[in-house]
Amino acid sequence: MIFRKYQTYCDRLQQDTFFLTSNNRLSEQLVDKIILQLNRVYPQILTNKEAEKFRSPKASLHSRLSNLIAHLQKKGDKPCQEFYRALQINAEQLYNNLPSRKILKTSDSTGINSEKEQYVLNDRGPTFFLACFSVAAGLAFFMYCCNPDSNILKGAKKVLGFSPIIIGRHVRNICMLYMEDSSRKQ
Repeated sequence: MIFRKYQTYCDRLQQDTFFLTSNNRLSEQLVDKIILQLNRVYPQILTNKEAEKFRSPKASLHSRLSNLIAHLQKKGDKPCQEFYRALQINAEQLYNNLPSRKILKTSDSTGINSEKEQYVLNDRGPTFFLACFSVAAGLAFFMYCCNPDSNILKGAKKVLGFSPIIIGRHVRNICMLYMEDSSRKQ
């Protein structure tokens, strides 16, 4: 089976249908809770008439659940997502054992281990970070050391749209405070 990077909830529900309908994994009470939750919280997903039809004790549990899943798939991705939410709320253990959940946990095309969360700020690497940091440090050092009356700063003010003099003063004040704190500690 080919897995895409992004799998819709309808695709996941299609994949989980056999698992959900086999071996009486869902009890009648659990199916009724899910139907009632979809009906009460999201009446646009499951109307009263549809809820009564899927809760009818005349049909077998397997056929009612199969019809409910098919009905939700016809309605689109949002109803399928809400089905999963209702399943998670009412039967979390079953929800965690769904085949589509196991595949989402194990198949990761990026190569990042899903067990250990990693935060990727950007994919440009350390060289890009060092270049940006160097530019920022150079600009701060330039403003710290430069004479506030020079023509260079007036031109920079026009180009950058802010006053480098003010920023330079803030940088200078921060450096002075840091130097005072470090001299006090010694």
